[in-house]
Amino acid sequence: MQTTEAGPLALSSGRVPETQEGLLARLAALGIAARTVEHPPLRTVAESKTLRGSLPGAHAKNLFLRPKAPGPYLLVVLEEDRQASVNALLRRLGVPRGQFGSAPELFAELGVLPGAVTPLALVNALPGRVRVAIDRALLDGVQAVHFHPLANTATTALAPEDLLRFLRALGHEPELLDLGPAP
Repeated sequence: MQTTEAGPLALSSGRVPETQEGLLARLAALGIAARTVEHPPLRTVAESKTLRGSLPGAHAKNLFLRPKAPGPYLLVVLEEDRQASVNALLRRLGVPRGQFGSAPELFAELGVLPGAVTPLALVNALPGRVRVAIDRALLDGVQAVHFHPLANTATTALAPEDLLRFLRALGHEPELLDLGPAP
């Protein structure tokens, strides 16, 4: 079980968090081709760029946000070089105010720790608890998108349409954000 200084972390669903192996098996069961590459831990986009190697396609940064008013958490998936104000993103999604979710909230909803945030972690979220919004520029015109498979010690490549299909199969309807062309 994952822990922080505050104590053990648990999923809000009461379920046991999915493992990387379990996630990859779920993708395979849906007929989704996934290529996973192991690497040293990567916590930031900058670290990812230095160790990327030959991973062609789009890469993302993921923001886990908590609205100030009652409502679902938000997972905003952006093209890695996209510069965007959190407040502007929240307003775009119809959320007046919010902030980054805490590490315990992140684990409770997605079953991952900071540095490993990924839309694939929605495998651990109950539908309706986390709203997912994806930068359309991340998906357009690429053969593969890359995400951590629940741990920041690996990167998994999927076809953009397979990512969307996987999220829908989990009961999460992704919202596509039109934020303009990728930088």
